[in-house]
Amino acid sequence: MRRIVKRCGFTLAALAVGYAVLAQFGFLHNGVAGAAGRPARISSADRLVAQGRNVFRNDTFGDQAVWGGVLGLHKAIEGAKLGGVGPGVSPKTALALGLKVDATKIPAKVAAAIKAGKVNLGDPAVTVTLLKLNAVVGVKGYFTKNGTLSSLGITCALCHSTVDNSFAPGIGKRLDGWPNQDLNVGAIVAAAPNLKPLQDALGVDEATVKKVLNGWGPGFFNAELNLDGKAVGPDGTPKSAATRIPSAFGKDGQNLHTWEGGWGSVTYWNAFVANLEMHGMGNFMDARLDDKAKFPIAAAAGFGHTHPYVGEGVLAVPPKAQGRDVITDALRALDFYQHALPVPRPPRGSFDPAAAKRGDAVFNGAGKCSSCHMGSLGSAPGYNAVKPSQICIDAFAANRGPDGTYTIAPLQALFTRSKRGFYHDGRFKTLLDVVNHYDTCMNLHLSAQQKADLVQYLKSR
Repeated sequence: MRRIVKRCGFTLAALAVGYAVLAQFGFLHNGVAGAAGRPARISSADRLVAQGRNVFRNDTFGDQAVWGGVLGLHKAIEGAKLGGVGPGVSPKTALALGLKVDATKIPAKVAAAIKAGKVNLGDPAVTVTLLKLNAVVGVKGYFTKNGTLSSLGITCALCHSTVDNSFAPGIGKRLDGWPNQDLNVGAIVAAAPNLKPLQDALGVDEATVKKVLNGWGPGFFNAELNLDGKAVGPDGTPKSAATRIPSAFGKDGQNLHTWEGGWGSVTYWNAFVANLEMHGMGNFMDARLDDKAKFPIAAAAGFGHTHPYVGEGVLAVPPKAQGRDVITDALRALDFYQHALPVPRPPRGSFDPAAAKRGDAVFNGAGKCSSCHMGSLGSAPGYNAVKPSQICIDAFAANRGPDGTYTIAPLQALFTRSKRGFYHDGRFKTLLDVVNHYDTCMNLHLSAQQKADLVQYLKSR
C-alpha cells in the first residue's frame, strides 16, 4: 500500500501547434541554404527547443500506469456503452471541464462535419476518437491493437497550455505556457472509478475525497495536498487550499518558480511535478520532504527519495518502464523549451496607452512596485521571495512551502492569467483590488487617478 500511495498521491500535474515555436523564435534553420547552397545544420539550441516542445506536449513520463492503470480514468471517459463505467465523457462534458482540443489535429472532413453540426458532441465515442487523433491537449490515450482505449496519461500541457478558440470555444491552436484557467482538475480526478489510493493517502472516505476535489474549481490545483494533507485554506481566503494554475512562460532569468518560495527553479519544479504530481517514472531527491511535522504524507511515502517503481505488478507498470528513469533525461530540454517560450503581448484595445504611460511613472515611482518587480524580469534578481508580513497577507500558503515565503510573481501578460483573480489563491478579483491592497499595506496614499493609471500600466505589460 505504501508504494501505491507513493505513486498515487493526491494531485494531478500541474504542467502544441499554435506557436510553431521553432519558426517563431527563429530557431528553425533546417532548409535555410548555407554558404554552399546546402541546408544549414540544426544547432544544439534548435534541437533542445524541438525536444523540449515534444516533452512538454506529449511526454507522460509513464504516468499512464497510474491515471489509467490504477485510478482507471480512461474507463470514466469511455462510459459503460464502450466498456468503461458510468455515462462517459462526451466532448461537451470535456469542454465544460476545461479540457482543450487542438484544432490542427482534426482532419478537414471531420472539422467540416463538426461545423455543419453532423458530429454528435454529446457522444463519448467522439471523445475517444479525439484521443486517437492526439487532439485533446495534455491528455494521451493508449489503445489496444483493435482500437480499444486501454489507458490514459497526462502531460505538462494539460495544465500549462490552452487554445486560441479559433475553431470554437475550447477548440483552436495551442498556446503553450498559458495557464488553463478553465481546467477543473479536481472534478476530472474525482470522476476516476478507483479513488481508494487517494482515500488511503489522506486517511478519509471516498465522499470526503470527492468533496475536496470538487471544491477546487476551474483554474485551481492543490499541489501540496499529497505532501501535507491540507485541504482547506485560512479564514479570509477561498475555502479550498488550492491555488491558481500558474503560467509557464516568461521564466527566463528568474530563480524561484511557483507561488510559495523555497521550492526551487523551473527545472526543480518540473522534476517535482513529473514525479510527485503526474506520478511518472523517475528519480527525485529532496530531503526536506522527510520533515514529518511539515510534510506528514510525503514523509510517510518517502517522496523525498523517489525512484522508478519496481514492484509486484500492483500498479500495472508497463514492463519496459519498470525500474527505468524516463524523467531525468527530459528535464534539460523541457527547461530549455519553457525558458524559450515568449511572453504574450496584451491584445490591442485591452488597455489605455496614455493612461498606461502615466502608470509606468507610478509603477517606478510613488507606487514602489519596481522595488520587487524589477525591469523586464518582472520579478527580483537573486532570491525572488518575500515574507508574508512584507505584503500584508496571511502565511498559510507560504508555510506550506519550505521557507515560509511567497515568490515574487512576474507581472507580464496578466491578461492570460487573470480570469480567476489575482494572488496565489485569487483573493483579489481585480487589479484595482490589488492596487488598493498595496496602497494600504505600504501607506502609499495614491490618488484615484494614480491607481487607475497604474491598473492600465499593469494591463499593458
